[in-house]
Amino acid sequence: MDLTKWPRQTGLKNHDLFGEEHFRSEAPGVVYQKRLVVDGNGNPIEGLYTAWVILNNPAQYNSYTTEMVKGVIAGFHRASMDRSVVAVVFTGTGDKAFCTGGNTKEYAEYYSGNPSEYALYMDLFNGMVDAIFMCKKPVICRVNGMRVAGGQEIGLACDLSISSDLALFGQAGPKHGSAPVGGVTDYLFWFLGMEHAMWSCISCEQWSAYKMERLGLISKAVPVLKQGDQFIRNPLVYTEQYVSDGRIVYGEFREGAAAEEARALMKDCVVDYSLLDQEVNRVVLALTNLFPHCLMMSIDGIRQKKKFFWDQSKLSSRHWLAANMMSEAYLGFNAFNNKKITGRSECDFIAYRRILAEGRPFDQELVDAVLPQRKE
Repeated sequence: MDLTKWPRQTGLKNHDLFGEEHFRSEAPGVVYQKRLVVDGNGNPIEGLYTAWVILNNPAQYNSYTTEMVKGVIAGFHRASMDRSVVAVVFTGTGDKAFCTGGNTKEYAEYYSGNPSEYALYMDLFNGMVDAIFMCKKPVICRVNGMRVAGGQEIGLACDLSISSDLALFGQAGPKHGSAPVGGVTDYLFWFLGMEHAMWSCISCEQWSAYKMERLGLISKAVPVLKQGDQFIRNPLVYTEQYVSDGRIVYGEFREGAAAEEARALMKDCVVDYSLLDQEVNRVVLALTNLFPHCLMMSIDGIRQKKKFFWDQSKLSSRHWLAANMMSEAYLGFNAFNNKKITGRSECDFIAYRRILAEGRPFDQELVDAVLPQRKE
C-alpha cells in the first residue's frame, strides 16, 4: 500500500513528560536514539522505529548514577509515548558491561551514612523499574556485557533478553553491603527455579550467558568474538555438553590450563556485535508484524505477574535499604570504593561476624576493625 498518498494526521497532542534535559551524549549519561526498523533483508522500514535507551558510563561498567536513573525513566516514558516506536532496546555502551548496578563511587562518597538522601534515591530507582514495567512498548534487553547486581535487576524487568555470549550474570549485594531487593528476590525463581535462584541471589557467583540460556533467564546467547572472518563461541565456557564427575556440564567456565588457553585465543579475536544486532533486529521485525494492542495486552498480562510481587515489596525495601546505609552498606560500599588504596574490595567478614557475636555496637571502632586499611 502506498502510504505516501495517505493524508497525515495533524494537531496530535504530545504526551511526553520530558524534554532533552535527562539525556546526554557525554559519559556518564543516558543516550536516547531512534533507529528505523529493518526488514529481513536489512532494508529500513520508513516511519517505524526502535527506541534505544543506552547506559553510557563505560569507564565504570555502565553503573548508573542518580542522573542516569532519571535518564532511564525519561527514555522509557518517551518511547512509550511515541506512536512511531515499535519496541525499546535497552543496552549499554562498550563491550564490557550492560550494567553493573548503582554507581559505587556515588554510593560510598555521598549516600553511605546518609539514609535520608538514599531514601530519595531509592524513589528514583523504584521509578526506573516501574518505567520499564509500564512502558507501552515491548522491551528487549540487549546484553552487551556483564549484567550483575542492579544491572541484573533492571534487566530482569525487561520482556526479553538477547545476550552477547561473553556476558556474565549474577548478584553482588551480600558481598558488598546490600541485598538484591530491586526485583531479584521478587521473581528470579520464576526464571531459574527456587534452588538456582537462591544460590544465584546469595552466592554472588557470576554465571555465563550459555548457562543462563539453558536455565531460561535469557532468550539467546549470541557469539560476538570474531577470529579472522569467522565468529567463534566464547572459548572460556563449555558450549558443548560433556560429562564431568558423573554429571552433564554445559555453560560452565573452563579452569586451569584450559582457561589460560582460551584467554590466549581471545587475544587474537575482536568483538563484533553484528550477529547480536541481527538477532535483535529479527525479534523487532517479528514484533512489528503483530497487532500492537493485542501484543501489549499479551505482554502486560505476563509482566503483571512480576510487577505484582515487585509492588508488594518495593516500598518496604526502600526503607530497609536507606537504613542499611548506616551499617553494612556503609562498610561494603566504602571497602569497594577504596580498593585501589587498600588493595582489597571486601571487608573482613570473619572479623565482622566475631565482633557481632560479642554483641558489640556498630561504632567507629568496629568500622576501623572491619574495613581494609591503606596499603603500606
